[in-house]
Parts: sequence; structure tokens; C-alpha cells
Amino acid sequence: MSRAINVTATREEVEALSAKHKAAISAIEPLHPSGTRVVYMNGDDAATLTKAFGKRVLTGEVVRTSLRPRSVSGR
Repeated sequence: MSRAINVTATREEVEALSAKHKAAISAIEPLHPSGTRVVYMNGDDAATLTKAFGKRVLTGEVVRTSLRPRSVSGR
């Protein structure tokens, strides 16, 4: 199983549920226009949280946001 899941939840909700299940987060980012992408440290944690989020897990393509600022042209 992939370590990453996309959910219809805020960052705070993801962090709280992850802490409740003692699941370590590797990376977390917002999705556009809403939702959160979270990558866990291992597949077992991802599987546990996939079950915990249930129907809130997004399937299919999502629009990710850039974590790095774009470079300024001319530099």
C-alpha cells in the first residue's frame, strides 16, 4: 500500500487523528480547492488511517499545491 492518502479533512483534523492512532507523518500539504494530502512514515500507518478516515478518503486525481515558491524570472 502507498504511504500517501488524500482526504477531505483539514490539516488539523489529519494531525489529530494521526496522533490518536500514533501514526507518524512524513509530509503533509493542502489540496486545491480543499482537502489534505498526507504521507505517513510507513504503509501500515497509511492503511490504519485509510480505515479511520473511511468515506473521507479521496479517490482519483487531485490538484496538489506547490510546496516550493516559484523562482523569479531574471535571476
